[in-house]
Amino acid sequence: MSERQGTTAAGGNSKSTSGRDASKKDVPEDFDIDMDAPETEKAAVAIQSQFRKFQKKKQDVKS
Repeated sequence: MSERQGTTAAGGNSKSTSGRDASKKDVPEDFDIDMDAPETEKAAVAIQSQFRKFQKKKQDVKS
């Protein structure tokens, strides 16, 4: 496990795996989002669209 921590420090990422586990505990198990609401669907489509644009831009930069 010490190798993994060394890799994380070398990569410049200051977050540890324990930090991510702690943030999961802050999220309640049940949430009050109406998955059938039209606003939720619109928001999901907008988020997916922006993510696809991000992926396309990222792919174009690599080429």
